[in-house]
This record gives sequence, C-alpha cells and structure tokens, in this order.
Amino acid sequence: MAKPPARSKRRGPQLDRILLENLLDNDGALVGRGDDREAERYSRVDFSGRDFTGTRFAECEFHGVDLNTTVLRGSTWNECVATELHAAVFSAPRSSWRDVRIEHSRLGSVELYDSGLRSVQLDGSKLDFINLRNATLTDVLISNCIIDELDLSGATVQRLELRDCRIGTLDVAGARLTDVDLRSSDFSAIHSLEGLRGATIDDAQLALLAPLLAAQLGILVE
Repeated sequence: MAKPPARSKRRGPQLDRILLENLLDNDGALVGRGDDREAERYSRVDFSGRDFTGTRFAECEFHGVDLNTTVLRGSTWNECVATELHAAVFSAPRSSWRDVRIEHSRLGSVELYDSGLRSVQLDGSKLDFINLRNATLTDVLISNCIIDELDLSGATVQRLELRDCRIGTLDVAGARLTDVDLRSSDFSAIHSLEGLRGATIDDAQLALLAPLLAAQLGILVE
C-alpha cells in the first residue's frame, strides 16, 4: 500500500498581539536623537529630515507621519503600530523591530540592512525597494503589498510569509531561509535561485522558474 504524502512541516510566522492603551498625543517637536519615547501617539507629524539615531519608540502609534530622509540608524521599535507612513527615503539601517505592524503606507527606498525584525507585519503598502541585506528576520508577514524590489541577500530568515504580494525582483543571494512561504505571491524575476533553499513555492511558480533552473543547471530544453 502506497504511503500517504508527508505533510509539510513548514511553520508560519508567529505574530504577537499589539495592544496600545493610554497613549499621550505628541506633536513630535521635542523628539530627538537617542531619546526614549514610550506610550505616545503621533498623528500627521512631519519628522522629515530629523535625526533620530538610536532613538527608542515603545508602545507608540504613528498615523500619517512623514519620515522622508529621517535618520533612523540604530533606532529601536517595540510594540508599535503605524498607518499611512510616507517617505521617499526611509533610512533605518542597523535598527531593531519587535512586535510592529505597518499598514497602508507608501515608502520609496527602504534601508533596513543589518537590522533585526521579529514579529513584524507589513500590510497593504506600496514600496519601491526594500534593502534587507544581512538582516535577521524572524516571524515576519508581508501581505497585500506591491514591492518593486526585495533584497534579502545575505539575510537570515526564519518564518517569513509573503502573502498575496506582487514583487518585481526578489534577490536571495547568500540568504539562509527556513520556513519561508512564497506561494501566494507573484514575482517577475528571482536572482540567485540557490538562495531559495528552505522556501516553499507552488506548482505555477515552479513552472515559471523552470527555464531559470534549467539554465543554471546547464540543461538545454528544446
């Protein structure tokens, strides 16, 4: 008797609930580099061009905030919710994100290289370029997003799901993937196919990747 097909052992992202209460409204005028901000609400605040290097935001809410060219290097974000963020250049390399949800935002170039993301959700947003080179991602869900280029080269990724997204180019050169689900998203191009080890794709995606796989293996298809 034939054995039944083995069930996938892939695990999806484990996202913690974010509950924000008793927030104080803040116009952002006094927020500065290296500050420790907690339980605050920022609504329609313009932070563009400000220096928030090393600043920590905990249990904060952001709505309609402009972060264009804001310096966020080494910043920390814990238990934060953000909606309708705007930034042509979102610069937060070497930053730390834990229990964060970002929704309905429009970001251009997103610099998150060498960053750490844990229990992070990005939903319903449009992004031109996400630079996650050499970043560490654990329990991340990206859903209903349009992304021109997603760069995961050199990244260590565990339990990432790209759900119902349209991705132009995905770069996974040197990436280390575990429990990564790409099945419900569309891709125009994928660079460094060997970096997909540890990812789950569907039959339709495999058919699209077949010519690239054949070329990489030196197989002539006629």
